[in-house]
Amino acid sequence: MSAPPCAPLSVVLIAQDAALQLEECLASAAFADEIVLVDSGSTDATRDIAQRHGARVVAKQWLGFGRQKQFAVEQARHDWVLCLDADERISTQLRASIEHALAAPAAPVYRMARCNRFLGRWLRHGEGYPDWSPRLFDRRSARWSDDPVHEKVLYAVTPGTLQGDLLHESAEDLVRYLDKQNRYTTLAAEQLYERGRSAGAFDLLASPVVRFFKFYVLRLGFLDGLAGLVHIGIGCMSSYLKYAKLIELRRAGKGR
Repeated sequence: MSAPPCAPLSVVLIAQDAALQLEECLASAAFADEIVLVDSGSTDATRDIAQRHGARVVAKQWLGFGRQKQFAVEQARHDWVLCLDADERISTQLRASIEHALAAPAAPVYRMARCNRFLGRWLRHGEGYPDWSPRLFDRRSARWSDDPVHEKVLYAVTPGTLQGDLLHESAEDLVRYLDKQNRYTTLAAEQLYERGRSAGAFDLLASPVVRFFKFYVLRLGFLDGLAGLVHIGIGCMSSYLKYAKLIELRRAGKGR
């Protein structure tokens, strides 16, 4: 007996200057019915690599993470979309689980475990795993938020759960990783400021401590060795910086 036909799938991703990471991502997504890459001004070989893998490339000026990802979803030809980042790839087990789900969808949204590689080690505990991510969905039932950073998929259903990992293997060194965290904390502080939030000494002190206890102790981040310790340390620092930048924004706003 032949396998039941799957609902057609569009893999969508956003990218800019992602040539170093893109090959493995696109190769892992080759089973999809189409691949759409929304490019926001790459000056490297990103577009050439995408086209070589059969992807349809759409140029779009940067809108912020949430809006850019939603724009990419809207470019797809099919309603079922799988959203990827250029530094992610689909494991063999996850691919099989996706194909099984699309053969007879039991939910309009599916989440998957995201496994992060950091300092040469796959993190299996703490903040780095399972890092549940709802990335496979019917766009008629879900969409990306408009958040410029820390964007999320919005839906009003109980998601299904897929087996297998979405592998996140950034080619960044620690300096570039820290640069990215610095940009993200600035965007996060600006987002809080626009929502009318304020912060004080309690936020500066409590947020990193709570984060460390939750992920390093309760969720066993210490089992990931030195890489796990560095990862949570940077996460705690980012919590501190986010609120410090928010305090600066509030004081600058009062001085106008």
